[in-house]
Amino acid sequence: MTLQSMTGFARAAREDEQASVSWELRSVNGRGLEARLRLPPGFERLEQPAKALIQKRFTRGNIQANLTITRGAVLRRPVIDEDFLIELAGLAKRLEEQYGAAPARADGLLALRGVMDVPDTSADEAVRDHMDALALAALDDALGELELARIDEGASLGALLAGQLMTIESLTYSAEADASREPANIRARLQDQVRILLDAAPPLDEGRLLQEAAYLATKADIREEIDRLKTHVATARALMKKGGPIGRKLDFLAQEFNRESNTLCSKSNAATVTAIGLELKAVVDQFREQVQNLE
Repeated sequence: MTLQSMTGFARAAREDEQASVSWELRSVNGRGLEARLRLPPGFERLEQPAKALIQKRFTRGNIQANLTITRGAVLRRPVIDEDFLIELAGLAKRLEEQYGAAPARADGLLALRGVMDVPDTSADEAVRDHMDALALAALDDALGELELARIDEGASLGALLAGQLMTIESLTYSAEADASREPANIRARLQDQVRILLDAAPPLDEGRLLQEAAYLATKADIREEIDRLKTHVATARALMKKGGPIGRKLDFLAQEFNRESNTLCSKSNAATVTAIGLELKAVVDQFREQVQNLE
């Protein structure tokens, strides 16, 4: 499965002798899936089937869908009562000849009530069903285009996230290999810290001294943080390889990355490790920001 961004735009239209319909779709980030539709008057009945089509395609994102419908000439063709029109025209002619009335104009005669009527086809069940089917078919086209746009954006996001994961992994290995973690350097730092404890008042007994030394050694050990960071990187890569709607899972991992980098900084007793931890935090923040765009 591929990765999808939650941002995208699409437009699609269909047309026949009865109508021309077009949809315009915009998708942006969202915690879940929310579809908002703007439908022409009289087409509110399409809201539920349209939302059902959207839910079949996507699981996250705020989607705005706008529908425009133009009725074809066949549905706007007027119906004229020709017998009534002829009768009115004859009456107008007699009035002109007998009483000198102004000659009747065609537009005036057609405007008279009962002469011409534009039938309301909205009540025709067959017409309504046809218009609904045309609109939903066009929506399905537009959703397909939106999906392609989101996949294309998702591919770009995937490449960016992969690069950030590579940086997180590289920094993790740098922290693991830092010279400050070598046994000789750790021993030297502990000796300095123990010396400070020995100079403190009141003097510490040997048992207490050993406890303090063990505490200092444990506090400075970042082995667990490094192991968890490696595991999180591997998990994130596996999710991205699998694809699909993984945005929320990656967001959770981003929080875990942040937690481990914070702990690494707090445990650090060397400027080099602290610098690595701060750089790690910056990359993790960028990673989490981009993850927010994934479905």
